[in-house]
Amino acid sequence: MSTTTAPAVTPLNTQDAEILLTAAVRAAEAAGVTVSVTVLDAGGHLLAFRRDDRAVLISGETSTRKAYTALQLDAPTADLVDLVKPDGPFHSLTTALDRPLLFIAGGLPVHRDGWLVGAIGVGGGAPEQDHGFATAAVESLGAGVR
Repeated sequence: MSTTTAPAVTPLNTQDAEILLTAAVRAAEAAGVTVSVTVLDAGGHLLAFRRDDRAVLISGETSTRKAYTALQLDAPTADLVDLVKPDGPFHSLTTALDRPLLFIAGGLPVHRDGWLVGAIGVGGGAPEQDHGFATAAVESLGAGVR
């Protein structure tokens, strides 16, 4: 009987979360967009959150739900939108679970050495903008997005 142990992977920490948050906010500011940004660790626990004073209030909730969805499904939320449409294979997922899932672009899982270590969610801009801001943040950390 052979046992395989997972390699030691550094978890996402508060310093990483600040790098992600700052990069997303800077990307949004450069585009003239006010946003909220949420960073979760691999267990779904909040590591960082910031809502621009001028961002719409709901953006705080949407950024958090996008991050949670990306983490739970280990996929960018932009890739999931069509799957939950009425004719999509996972159309009932949005109501089947009592979880704060949100299938709008702007959430990305964060990987380190191929392992899921957390997620980021951005809300407040158009979905494509939020996705771009989250992507810029993950790229600034040097982490991978599958």
